[in-house]
Amino acid sequence: MTPIANARILNRSLIIIALVFTTLAGFGQQAATRIDNIFYYPDSNAISDSYMKSQCRLDIYYPKNVKNFATIVWFHGGGITGGRREIPAALMDKGVAVIGVGYRLSPKAKAPAYIEDAAAAVAWAFKQIAQYGGSDKLIFVSGHSAGGYLGTMITLDKQYLAKYKIDANSIAGLIPFSGQAITHFTVRQEMGIKDIQPTIDKYAPLFHVRADAPPMLLITGDRELELLGRYEENAYLNRMMKLAGHKLTRLYELQGFDHGGMAVPAFPLLLKEVEVLEKGILK
Repeated sequence: MTPIANARILNRSLIIIALVFTTLAGFGQQAATRIDNIFYYPDSNAISDSYMKSQCRLDIYYPKNVKNFATIVWFHGGGITGGRREIPAALMDKGVAVIGVGYRLSPKAKAPAYIEDAAAAVAWAFKQIAQYGGSDKLIFVSGHSAGGYLGTMITLDKQYLAKYKIDANSIAGLIPFSGQAITHFTVRQEMGIKDIQPTIDKYAPLFHVRADAPPMLLITGDRELELLGRYEENAYLNRMMKLAGHKLTRLYELQGFDHGGMAVPAFPLLLKEVEVLEKGILK
């Protein structure tokens, strides 16, 4: 059997195992509460920008009668030009909190505004989750496509969270779905650079590889079906993180799934990763 065939079997096995885990996790579900439309910047009275006030909001969905639960901060996709905050149904009733984040979009906002928004939302989670019953030691960052990019940027480039006196290394785990590892194509468009012109600058997660980053599970769709070179970007990030000395970076390629469809099998992998890392942190 060829290495490619073995890889396909491994990917399918991982998906099946993760789906079984998700089904089992549904038993004994806890009741949950949802609060929507929370402005996540620290001082709303000091902000007069109406667009910022409308976009920079989050929804939180969290289990009731549970203490010290894990939280997944979820950034929606849409190329940084569209989409809206969401709490994916696949993450509900799984014993974890989910924070769906809205952020400013291009062309109304330019880089690094939306990256700063992502950092402010994660900072909100660190500072506020305890009042809902969660643990600030169990904040996980995830998102699809543009959302994966934003989460990866604020995890690897520590300056964004440092503004809120939060060490990005406090993030319990980063699990982006098909996030860009080079400079995002919308950021490049703002600079007049074409989609197919790869760029790695300060707005690229690859620019900020480092050995001491939190655990990272990179998930993409099939390299032949993905958007542009999304698998290859993540493969390069995976390799460079390892060369930088980071020992907790892994890459999953979900064979047979395109850019949009890969989220379906990726959600169970996200939940399993949260479970595994949570056990390691709490033991």
